[in-house]
Amino acid sequence: QVQLVESGGGLVQAGGSLRLSCAASGSIFSVNVMGWYRQAPGKQRELVATATTVGTTNYADSVKGRFTISRDNAKNLVYLQMNSLKPEDTAVYYCYARYQRRGQLAQYDAWGQGTQVTVSS
Repeated sequence: QVQLVESGGGLVQAGGSLRLSCAASGSIFSVNVMGWYRQAPGKQRELVATATTVGTTNYADSVKGRFTISRDNAKNLVYLQMNSLKPEDTAVYYCYARYQRRGQLAQYDAWGQGTQVTVSS
């Protein structure tokens, strides 16, 4: 069993900043990818940013230059620094992890419960 626990969401004015944090715990041997997705009301869940263990990052075009993802691999933590927030960034943000269990080649996906980010205009 793997748990992802997010923190750091909230209400902020347009142009402001927020930092999301996520901690992975449980039966984990390695976490190959950690990242963030978001889902706005009436829309599909979409990629925000991901980061691999070796530091390769991937960002949605809509957040490039404004959001920064970082990881603490030793502690299975991932962060999302969000600057210059816009009302269209309003969504529930979900932490994501692709991990392996000791002695297994298979990779598994885990999701957090989500944290609300609301950007007012």
